[in-house]
Amino acid sequence: MLHWTYTSPLILLALCVRSSAYPVVPIEQNVLSIEAKDARVLILGGGVAGVIAARTLHEQGIDDIMIIEARSELGGRMMSHELGGEGNRWTVELGANWVQGTQVGGGPANPIWTLAKKHNIMLGTSDFFGRVETYDYSGPADFQDVFQESIKHFDRLTSLAGARVPQRLVDMTARSGYSLSGARPNTPHEMAAEYYQFDWEFGATPEETSWLASAWAHNHTFRTFSHDNLLSIDQRGFKALIKREADEFLNKGQVLLDSTVVSIERAKQGMMVTLADHTKLAADYVLCTFSLGVLQHDDVRFVPPLPEWKQEAIHSMAMGTYTKIFIQFPYKFWFNSEMALYADHERGRYPIWHSLDHPGLLPGSGIIVTTVTGDFSRRVESMTDAAVQQEVLSVLTTMYPNVTIPDPVDFHFQKWYSDPLFRGSYSNWPANFLSEHQVNLRANVGERLWFAGEATSKKHFGYLHGAFSEGHDIAMMIAGCIRGDGCVGVEHVDRVRNALPYDIA
Repeated sequence: MLHWTYTSPLILLALCVRSSAYPVVPIEQNVLSIEAKDARVLILGGGVAGVIAARTLHEQGIDDIMIIEARSELGGRMMSHELGGEGNRWTVELGANWVQGTQVGGGPANPIWTLAKKHNIMLGTSDFFGRVETYDYSGPADFQDVFQESIKHFDRLTSLAGARVPQRLVDMTARSGYSLSGARPNTPHEMAAEYYQFDWEFGATPEETSWLASAWAHNHTFRTFSHDNLLSIDQRGFKALIKREADEFLNKGQVLLDSTVVSIERAKQGMMVTLADHTKLAADYVLCTFSLGVLQHDDVRFVPPLPEWKQEAIHSMAMGTYTKIFIQFPYKFWFNSEMALYADHERGRYPIWHSLDHPGLLPGSGIIVTTVTGDFSRRVESMTDAAVQQEVLSVLTTMYPNVTIPDPVDFHFQKWYSDPLFRGSYSNWPANFLSEHQVNLRANVGERLWFAGEATSKKHFGYLHGAFSEGHDIAMMIAGCIRGDGCVGVEHVDRVRNALPYDIA
C-alpha cells in the first residue's frame, strides 16, 4: 500500500479532505505458514458492518466467506433484552434503538430505514422536542424556557461549525464552540438542558467532543435523510432487521457463533485467526469489524503488531458510553409526555427520562428508562445493580415528593464499557482527532487486513448507517482484490505532523 509523509495544518477538515484510493503494496511478512484456507474472507464481527460486508461480497459473486461472532446471535450492538414480570414481559433495546433520519420525497434514504421497511420492523415516532416535562432536586420545576433556549444554542453551535470549515479555521472542543456562540451554562437547569441536546446524542461531554465533527455528523444524518427519530418497538428486537437480512443469503456453514477471536496473524501468503478455544482459521483476507473500544483495549492480539500509524489513529479517537437503565413498575405514576428532564446539582446524574409506557410505544408496559453517559456510565457500571437501583429510585422520589413510589417489578441495564466484546457504546470524535487520523483508522494494513465499522465512517461515525456504508464500501474493495481488478486499498498517512514547528523557545 502506498503511503506518504504529510504535514497537516492544525485544523480538522474532514469535509474537505478526500480519501483517495491507491494501489496496495503487500507487506512482506513470513510469520506463519498457511497451507489450506477455511474461507477466502473471514469477517470478524456479526454486527451491521459485518453482515452488510458479507452481503456485498455475496452480491459480487463471492460466497467463500465466514462471519465469526463472539455472541450467540448476529446483531452486534443491536442487543435486546426481555424485561418484565410474569404476564407483562416486553422486548427492550439495550443498544441501538432508533432509525435516525429516514427519507424526504425522492431524496437519499437512510439504508437502515430501507432495511426496517423491508423486514417490517415495528417503529414508533419519538417526540424529543415537543412537550418535555421538567424536574429538579426540589421536585416538579418549570424551566421550559431554558429547555427551549438550549435547542437554539445547539442549532447555533452546528451552524457556526459549518461556517468554520470553508474558512479553514481550526477545530476546537464543542465546549469552546458553545462558549464562542454565547452559550455558557451555569445553573443546574441550564446544564441539564444542554446535556439533553448534546451528551444524550454523542455519549460524551462537549469538552470531550470535536466541535466541527459533531456538527457534520449530526447534519449529515438529519439534514441528508430527515429529522425523524423512529424508535424500534418490535418485539422480535431491533436486531431482527439485520438477522432477517442475513437469513436471505447466508447458510449455517458461513456463520460461526459463540466464537471469540483472541489473535489475528498476517503473512504474505494469508491470514490466520485464533479463537479462544484454540481453533485456528485461515483465509486470504480478514475484515475486522470490532468496535473501536475493543481495538483500544488490546482485547485482540495482532501478530505482527499493527504499525504505529494505525495504533496512533486507534488511540486518537474516543469511545462514548451510553447506558439505558430500564425499570418496570406495577403501574404508571409518572409524567404523561414521552420525555422528561431532571436537573441535579451534579451534571449528568440521571437527567434523561423516557417513558415507554406511552401511546404509540409500549402502552401498558409500566416501563420507564433513564439514560446516563460517559464517566457517569462508567461509575454506574462499577456499582452493584442493587446500588444503582436504589439511586434511581431516590431520584424518582425527588422528582415526585408526594408520591409513594412502588417497588420495581424488574430492573436491567447493559454494562457496555466493561463488556470485553464492546468496551463502550459507539465512537466519538475528539477535537485532537485529525482528518489524517480518520484516514488511518479506516485504512487497511497490507493487502490482507481490512477494517470497517461505524468508527471508520467520516460522515456518520456513531450511527448505524455509518456501519452499514462502511461494511459495503470496504467489502467492495476486497471484492476488487479477489476478482483481480487491481487490489485498491485505502490510503494512509505515515506520519501526522503540524504545519509549523512547535514554538517553545
